[in-house]
Amino acid sequence: MDRPRCKTGIEELDAELNGGLPLGSSVLISGPSGTGKTTLCMQFLVNGTKMDEKGVFFTSSEPVAKLKKHQSGFDFFKEDLLKSNKLSIIDIWSISDRLGLSPERYTADEANTLFEVIRDITKELGAKRLVLDSITSLCYRLETKEMIRDFVFKIGASLAAMRCTTFLTSEIPPRSFKYSIHNVEEFISDGIFFLSDVERKGDLIRTFRVIKMRGIAHARTKFALNMSSKKGIELAPLLKSNM
Repeated sequence: MDRPRCKTGIEELDAELNGGLPLGSSVLISGPSGTGKTTLCMQFLVNGTKMDEKGVFFTSSEPVAKLKKHQSGFDFFKEDLLKSNKLSIIDIWSISDRLGLSPERYTADEANTLFEVIRDITKELGAKRLVLDSITSLCYRLETKEMIRDFVFKIGASLAAMRCTTFLTSEIPPRSFKYSIHNVEEFISDGIFFLSDVERKGDLIRTFRVIKMRGIAHARTKFALNMSSKKGIELAPLLKSNM
């Protein structure tokens, strides 16, 4: 039998996944700066609120006020969602500071404490969709690849048990042929969405592709990705795009 699905709310992506993500999956959203990772993640959460699924966005890459200002340029993002607690945005470094964790390198115990707090906040909020933007910046405070592997695995496993679907953003250099800085995260995550760009007639075209998604059959179409203020993320097969 097919696993229950979590629809992203982005029509072309859900079709690519034959109905959506397996419920409780952890997905690595990988790509260089400026390719649309944060916007894709926020739209995934906002679309979830339309299906009565609360979302929580943990940011470690930019302050909450700056994140809200940037996302307010898209029609899909509404401040009312935050006021109604359907959507929560939380600064992960503020949590870390309040817990008295190291501002440079976490010990194994500190990493476990942060994991437990993320898990407990998600449970308390009743969130069924979670974004951690970015896992890359967080991993810089983990001392070894073993700690990174353990942290990502525990996040994915604990949230899957809560039937919460997770997006983890991963920053990589442009024109890179890998999906994470530490070469660990992609092997633990259930899925990988790869955002990049190609040059066409002097313009840089954002692109999107599903690299893997455990548990379901899926296509691997290369899409042109456009971000518009009215519709947010829009996907079109690259060869058919008029961009």
